[in-house]
Amino acid sequence: MLGFAIAAPVGPIGVLCIRRTLEYGRWSGLFSGLGAAVADVFYGLIAFLGLNLLSDFLLAGQYWLRIGGGIFLILWGLKTFLSKPHEKTKHVTHATYVMDFISTFLLTLSNPMTIIAFLAIFAGLGVVNNTPSNGVWLILGIFLGSSLWWVMLSEGVTFIRKRVNKNFTIWVSRIAGLVIMGFGIAAFISTGYL
Repeated sequence: MLGFAIAAPVGPIGVLCIRRTLEYGRWSGLFSGLGAAVADVFYGLIAFLGLNLLSDFLLAGQYWLRIGGGIFLILWGLKTFLSKPHEKTKHVTHATYVMDFISTFLLTLSNPMTIIAFLAIFAGLGVVNNTPSNGVWLILGIFLGSSLWWVMLSEGVTFIRKRVNKNFTIWVSRIAGLVIMGFGIAAFISTGYL
């Protein structure tokens, strides 16, 4: 439930997953979501193990991570906004899926506030500094819950994908591009840079 709850709020990763599923199909959206799920597991593991050095490093570098993430989001949003939809029969390679995974993994890692969310949730549930075996189940649960969300999202969008026309996907790309750029601008604002 924890992994599902952390993944479910639709942010830039959700928008990206929806757009990629509409554009390239279910596997592209699913691999995008799995990149975010693995990043959630990474941050959940840091929070559970209480790796103060690494979490302190990430929190201390959050300014630059947010700047980098903001730039990435603005550029990605602009690219998304200006993109033209591909034909649904376009062949997508394994390299595309790997890049989908890596891009969302890195984008999710650019938000170190996830560690704070996990620390707060773990402390509230009383699982911080618990036994390692409980940690394994907790981290596995985060991954499975998060993955379940991404499977449901990509399958739902795949169902809709069969019923939409090219004009609809153009508008989805434009809206998605604006939303992603908005998250990029919000990342800049959160640093006090703007």
